[in-house]
Amino acid sequence: MNMKKIIALVLVVVMLVALCAGCGKDEKVSLDVVVAEYGQNTAAWWKQFEADFEAAYENVDLVIDVVSWNDITTKVNTRIGNNDAPDILNIDSFADYQAAGLLLPAQDYISETTYAKFYQSFLDQSVVDGTVWAVPDLASCRAMYYNKDILDAAGVAVPTTFDELVAACEAIKAYDPSIYPWGVDMTTDEGQACFAYYIWNNGGDFTDAEGNWTLNDPKNVEAIEFIVGMVKDGLTNSDPATETRYVNQDMFGAGKVAMMIGPNSIPTYIADGGYSVNWGVAGIPASTGNSIAHGVMDRFMTFDNDYTEEQMAAITAFYDFFYEDARYSAWVMMEGFLPATSAGGEAMAAADPANAAWIEIVGTAKFYPQSKAEWADVKTGVIEVEQAALQGGDVQGLLDALQAEIAG
Repeated sequence: MNMKKIIALVLVVVMLVALCAGCGKDEKVSLDVVVAEYGQNTAAWWKQFEADFEAAYENVDLVIDVVSWNDITTKVNTRIGNNDAPDILNIDSFADYQAAGLLLPAQDYISETTYAKFYQSFLDQSVVDGTVWAVPDLASCRAMYYNKDILDAAGVAVPTTFDELVAACEAIKAYDPSIYPWGVDMTTDEGQACFAYYIWNNGGDFTDAEGNWTLNDPKNVEAIEFIVGMVKDGLTNSDPATETRYVNQDMFGAGKVAMMIGPNSIPTYIADGGYSVNWGVAGIPASTGNSIAHGVMDRFMTFDNDYTEEQMAAITAFYDFFYEDARYSAWVMMEGFLPATSAGGEAMAAADPANAAWIEIVGTAKFYPQSKAEWADVKTGVIEVEQAALQGGDVQGLLDALQAEIAG
């Protein structure tokens, strides 16, 4: 081959390399994110987030799917079964995905700057074998909300014990049969929270001090028999198996439910819904009067989808962008939840000093045992127990069967 041909060949190769390099720069990194729908504002907020992120990172095609809490677990698990796991997921449970080897450790994709923002107590809720596998999105703390006007009209005090709760509900029902005295959610949306409210406030728990499952503990059985009994006695909303917390919140805002357990975000939800109600908040009634605060924390996790360096960089950028102090604080305060970062906590307390108390409460609240791989099955199982009990099933037998299934 003569020199001219060699030079020509080299030029062609150089041009092809340059062309490929140019094409690579034009190619966008795709990022697939599934997030939970928290309230009326969630979808619009994420739509704006998607636009803002893509404007800041032009090389990333961010696709965000906002899914209701009723459907998100089924949708994600179906995708995983079809070998189509999302890149990033916002949900409550993580342990079953971690146990299946599907997740990346949080510190593989969270920058040091962002990681340092989180409350350590929140990170501790996602530790398995000394490794953090998910990062906190936000938290809420559950308490009892009550309609002051209805309770005053019915001549009852704010209940603090199970017996006082029943007596108050009976008085409210006698005062106005059209009002549901007590709101209950045993749906697939929050039935596990209902289970927790009553067992924790009856001295029971999901596990013992060693972490062994104790689902059929006598105190748990007694607690679920108590709340199912209230439903059957007509002291609650008519169909707790289908009426979610949001349905109850709407009825509470409209003055159709007198009392219910719910998160610190209820005042925001009521205001956004255009309701006006003279409400108060108190501890969850307990069999002994010793109320246990109920904390709920949701998470972000990243699936191990064999990422390129560019994809990993996009994932890290997503988290940095989301947890930027002003943006993250706006997200949490928009839906009325509690922040998982110190800057978010400071911003929320500054915006409304009343929130400072909630932030302190959630720091001492009791959480679900979500670091245990069986939690997803337990969550589904206790909801099924409640719904079967509503249909006349024996609580003891149902919990015995669930305990045997989970504990093996």
